[in-house]
Amino acid sequence: MRRALVVSLHDVSPHTWEPCQRILAALDVPVSLLVIPDHHGRGHFLKDAAFCEWLRARVAAGDEAVMHGYTHQRATRAGESLAARIITRNYTAGEGEFFDIEHTAALELVAKSREEFRAIGVEPSGFIAPAWLLSAEGERALRELGIGYTTRLRAVTALQHGTEWQSQSLCWSVRAAWRRAVSLAWNVSLFHRLESAELMRIAIHPVDIAHPRIWEQIARFIAAAARLREAMTYERYVAL
Repeated sequence: MRRALVVSLHDVSPHTWEPCQRILAALDVPVSLLVIPDHHGRGHFLKDAAFCEWLRARVAAGDEAVMHGYTHQRATRAGESLAARIITRNYTAGEGEFFDIEHTAALELVAKSREEFRAIGVEPSGFIAPAWLLSAEGERALRELGIGYTTRLRAVTALQHGTEWQSQSLCWSVRAAWRRAVSLAWNVSLFHRLESAELMRIAIHPVDIAHPRIWEQIARFIAAAARLREAMTYERYVAL
């Protein structure tokens, strides 16, 4: 059984570039960089030449660029069910862009995103929806576009041949003190549960490094896992 570690850095964009650089400087493993093309509509990454050059360099050095939504936002809608409101407003704070996306919209956004990555010489093989929330129609669009893989909170899926690996990602919620406390306790338990698993996934968000206890736990878990597992990107894991 192969024992792998995949570390992913979510929400990479010119808007979050500074904390992303600090996080990556502190790590000594390859990282899957989940890049948002136009983060909250605050400026497309193609308009930032320095960011594009940095991203190309990271990929050349062994990291991976992953498409991560397009704006990472989902507008509220009239007549939503209670479940949809809880997921898209409370759980994701309005960022579940692909939660209930229709097939045509997903085709257009993902195709557009891929061409924009290609414009700077980066060829992404994966697409991961914001907050891991991907509709069935969105997944169908990914398959039709030939996207290699996607992930959800509890699984990694090779879209073109259907293989799925079960593995719940560690991740941290830092929006409130109670969320940070719960995250610290929950991830201790999850880390130990995954010690014998084939794949361990650790997901980082740029804001995590602003909270010392959260960041200390993340760094400690990555170091401990990397001693016993081969660290690799999602792209490489799916290809093995």
